[in-house]
Amino acid sequence: MSTTTDPIERLRSAIGQQRGPSAWRQISQEDINAFAQISGDHQWIHVDVERAKRESPFGTTIAHGNLTLSAIDGLREQLSVQDVIDQFALGVNLGWNRVRYPAPVPAGSRIRATAELVAVEEKGGGWWELVDRFTVEVEGSEKPACVAESVVRLLRAPSG
Repeated sequence: MSTTTDPIERLRSAIGQQRGPSAWRQISQEDINAFAQISGDHQWIHVDVERAKRESPFGTTIAHGNLTLSAIDGLREQLSVQDVIDQFALGVNLGWNRVRYPAPVPAGSRIRATAELVAVEEKGGGWWELVDRFTVEVEGSEKPACVAESVVRLLRAPSG
């Protein structure tokens, strides 16, 4: 990343550079069950361990896709450009662009993420929009479990 102190220039110089990977995080059956309780999604492939052993093509339960997506938020801090982000007054999550789940996350497996800044765009009134592409991998899997673009808005701190 650039050596300039201007946070916008530092962010722009980071476009296209991969950050990470994060530390590994295990996704347990307890995590999956808790997500099922919160989301209301109790599909058997996620929560019925015995049936999943018998009938699932994966031989076990798998995490909900949206659980995998949500786990990015817990891994994001390890991948952020925190010294730059700290120069802004406020940051808000605007949502997600294209989200895909190319491979499952079996219960008990470990995931980690990488990030790549895709865009930095001025939105007016001191607001800047950042698009970060996250790729979540499952240990031992050839395909990523999730690829998604996070969209955040940052408000520049007033000068002076």
